[in-house]
Amino acid sequence: MGNILLPCAVTTQTESVESPSLEIFLWRQSCATRIVLLEQGGWTRNSKRILLPAVSHRSEEDEEAALVQLCHRAPTDKKPEAASWYREQGNQEFKRGRYQAALRLYSKAASHELPGSPEVSVCFANRSAALLHLGHFEVCLEDIARAESHGYPDRLLPKVLLRKAECLLCLGRLQDAQDVLRVLESKIALDGVMTTHLTRLKKLSQLKVQLGEKERCPEPARGEHGGTRGEPEIWEENSRISGASSSLSLSFDAERGRHLVASQDIVAGQSLVKEEAFVSVLCPGESLALQDGDTAWDTRATNADLYCHRCLRQLLASVPCQGCSYAKYCSQDCADMAWQQYHRTECSLGALLLTLGVFCHVALRTVLLAGFAEVSRLVEGSHHGDKNPQSPEGNCRPLSEADAGAGSRGVPGCDSSGRYQSSYQALFHLLPHTEHHSPEHKFLCTLSVVALCKQLQAAGLEAAVLSQESPQQWSKAKTCEKTSDELSPELKTVAEAMLRHVLQLQCNAQAITVMQELGPHWCRMRVAERQQLLSQYFFKCRCPACLEELESGAKSVVSIRNSFCCPKCQAQMQGEEDTLCCSNEACATSASRDHLSGRLQDLQQQIKKALDLLRIGKADQAVKMLLKCQMDAGTFLSPEHLLMGEMEDHLAQVYATLGKWQEAARHLKKSIEIVEMHHGPSSVETGHELFKLAQILFNGFAVSEALSTIQRAEGILSVHFGPQSAQIQELQEMKACLSELPRNILQRT
Repeated sequence: MGNILLPCAVTTQTESVESPSLEIFLWRQSCATRIVLLEQGGWTRNSKRILLPAVSHRSEEDEEAALVQLCHRAPTDKKPEAASWYREQGNQEFKRGRYQAALRLYSKAASHELPGSPEVSVCFANRSAALLHLGHFEVCLEDIARAESHGYPDRLLPKVLLRKAECLLCLGRLQDAQDVLRVLESKIALDGVMTTHLTRLKKLSQLKVQLGEKERCPEPARGEHGGTRGEPEIWEENSRISGASSSLSLSFDAERGRHLVASQDIVAGQSLVKEEAFVSVLCPGESLALQDGDTAWDTRATNADLYCHRCLRQLLASVPCQGCSYAKYCSQDCADMAWQQYHRTECSLGALLLTLGVFCHVALRTVLLAGFAEVSRLVEGSHHGDKNPQSPEGNCRPLSEADAGAGSRGVPGCDSSGRYQSSYQALFHLLPHTEHHSPEHKFLCTLSVVALCKQLQAAGLEAAVLSQESPQQWSKAKTCEKTSDELSPELKTVAEAMLRHVLQLQCNAQAITVMQELGPHWCRMRVAERQQLLSQYFFKCRCPACLEELESGAKSVVSIRNSFCCPKCQAQMQGEEDTLCCSNEACATSASRDHLSGRLQDLQQQIKKALDLLRIGKADQAVKMLLKCQMDAGTFLSPEHLLMGEMEDHLAQVYATLGKWQEAARHLKKSIEIVEMHHGPSSVETGHELFKLAQILFNGFAVSEALSTIQRAEGILSVHFGPQSAQIQELQEMKACLSELPRNILQRT
């Protein structure tokens, strides 16, 4: 996830800081690589609760007490009573046959059990039973192994071994299954019920062996026939910008900061950037926060239960952290690596990190991954290189002519040879835009970072942060001996870097919450909407479409094509006030904007009713209602209005339901004309419409036209979704089916 991320942000040069009180945390240079979040959390909302007592001039003790109280609402410690409750809930779901729900609950139970305890082994064993029913045999075997390694009770071992043998049989590992059965036989006493199971499995094993002897001929290699291979990817890595295409160059100026520029023509579908995230944090998602006195636990699955907290892969059977109930991983390898890199420090801070929010969490993990030596070097370097102590971006100067002649050598974040690489140095030199953030926001961020650093110091984690020692070494000589509440000089350096990163995140992070097909585009959004979306990045777009609308005051293409037309002469209605006038001077008809908008809403309601009729099988009535809507729309909507295209699409759907393929194709072609007019001939919207048309032509046996439509749809959708997408696969199956028809049929159609 996140392998196509820009290595450098389009940023804006900043000037000075409004608040001198933040001087110890000033950002004197800009920063570096990509930061990926799975979901944008409510960190500002939670943090504001911490800010409120400060506004009311309460004491520092009250501040700390308020923070502790908030942390109690997001507990991350292990609670055996919670484990028992989750395990019982899982048992109930298992008995109902809801194995997926049982799986999640057993995982929650395991996360609350103490490592190495018999109870956690029972959670893994129970989860293996759910995995067996779901057909995940390999993962089931992994959970059985976990149960055995955590001291699964010997008296319960026979049923787990029986489950293991069944998994091995399903996987075709007959010899392994026989070995397990032998162990099982030696471990159990003569028991009627168990003997019945053994007899059944032995017979099944014998049958598998016999079948195996008959099927010793190797199966043909899969993938030789069928399947598709898309066009080879256009990719040649840039020699001076790691992870970037050779079609790009790296530039820097005072207005835009560090940015990428096309140095060659770029074809549709060409990959431009492939870069791993420097740091990633999984946002926990929505959950029910415990209130004071609450004893119940939430059974809903959140992001924290669904994805690995290190590699972000989707979880099936999670490996819990041994120290907290929050962090979960896809494998023991991921758990061990996370512990070594950062979680040994974060583990005991889970409740505080959840309370302060994902931005603080990302900032902390960034400095932990970078290491104190590198953080200190860059922070100190920003101090010495900053000519203006009030300017956090003093080093982010425009490139001189000499710099420009040196290519990317003068770009902040590049190495001494001018080469850009994904690194903490590159991340450090992205712009924090300090002067663009509000004083309240900066104060809130400062409070959050200080609270986190004070907790690091109070919990005795300072040595781990500064030297990244193993936990066994924390109690040795480097353990912090400070008794004062003041942060040590080293932690002040860490705090400065963390606050810098918190401010950078708003305009330099990638928050991945959902995969969307449609994004901001001048064909879909008015200029005001587009500019509003860009405001959080402190960036003003100056593309031709934006400039044309902003400078000339002209209406956007979206507004023009989705306009009302004159009820008398069908010319475009125009005007910014409540009354619209016909653009045809000879007509001079006027109409109320509210009246026309009301007609549009009524029309949309009628279309919805027609679609409801289609859903309940009344296609004939749906056709009549849609045709009536179409006639009504023609009296006050522009022929290019998107709703006109949507009605053509709906009519195509109804006629396809009735098996009238030619009528369906005729209406869909009209829909495609309007979609192309709005979004362009190579847009994803056009691709989807062509996909529908290909299906209709295929079912209507219009072979030649279907083949040409398939080819065009393939070309568009492969650019947007890649050659392995479901729609491309279906198009290629249709093409293969049509191509296999006898030549005389192809010639006739």
